[in-house]
This record gives sequence, structure tokens and C-alpha cells, in this order.
Amino acid sequence: MSGVTRRAERFGDFLTGWVDRLPRWPRRILPRDLVGFAILGAFTLCIDLVLLWILRTTTPLPLPVCVSIAYLTAFSVNFMLNRTVNFKSHAPVGWQAVRYAFVVAGDYLLTLGVTTGLSTLGLDFRIARLTASACVALFTYSASRWWVFREPAAKRHAVAEPRQVPARASDKAE
Repeated sequence: MSGVTRRAERFGDFLTGWVDRLPRWPRRILPRDLVGFAILGAFTLCIDLVLLWILRTTTPLPLPVCVSIAYLTAFSVNFMLNRTVNFKSHAPVGWQAVRYAFVVAGDYLLTLGVTTGLSTLGLDFRIARLTASACVALFTYSASRWWVFREPAAKRHAVAEPRQVPARASDKAE
């Protein structure tokens, strides 16, 4: 494991370590990876909104283009942070990136549709974008946890099944 990977994982532990100190019932409904996902999601949403605002106020680009640029930039950052800091995945990045691309495509279409639709109806584009992000947050977390960054089946079974300890020669003599 590289030094950068260890630092990223330690940073993830720093962000979510307080969850372990909660009483048992909130810990059951508030897993560390959900908390980390929410914190990183809020951070990358800020990147998305700031970039969207900059593009809308400094360029003549139409709203769908601005939303697309800001969204794809934020989701790229979110993928790398969730992979390394939150889900601490060591699986090959290729298939995760492909799966994540499918998640992003679905989220993107929903985000673009809700943001543009609500904005067309007269809602401020920032409020429309926040509304869209609330619509996709649960889907994105679920897909990330159980599909994109899940442990390979072989590793899950290795953790679930206790290792057989070879018998010592002294045990056989008894």
C-alpha cells in the first residue's frame, strides 16, 4: 500500500471516526461509509455549485452546458475521493470506473432534467440544482456501496469464513 493510499484512508478515518463513539442504535442506521459519502458528497456538491455559478456568470454558455461541465467535474472528484477515502477500495479501478460511469449517466440525466425543468418553471437555477442533488443522493450512495465499490466475492467470503488454523504437531500427539 502506497503512502498516498495510507494517508487517504487515515483521512477517511478522521472524517468518520466519530461515528464509532455513538451509541449502538444510531451506529446501526448511520454506517461510517454513509457518513463519509455524505461529507464527501457535500464537498463535491460545493465544487459543482461554485463551478456552475462561475460558468453561468462568466460565460455565455447555455445552462445545460454549464450544468454538464460542473456536474462531470464534481463527479470525477467524487469518484476518486469515495474510492480512496471513504470506501477504501483496493480493487482494480477499471471496472469500478465503468460501473461508476453508468451511475453517473443515470444521475446526470436526472440532474439535468430536474435542474433544467425546475429552472424553466421559474425556480432559481441554484435551488433547482440543490433539488436535483437531493433526488439522486440516495441512489448514488446505494449504487456506490453495493455495486461500484463492493468487495469482490472471493474477498467477502474470505472475511466471512474463519481461517482454518493448521494443527500443530504437539496437538496431534495428545
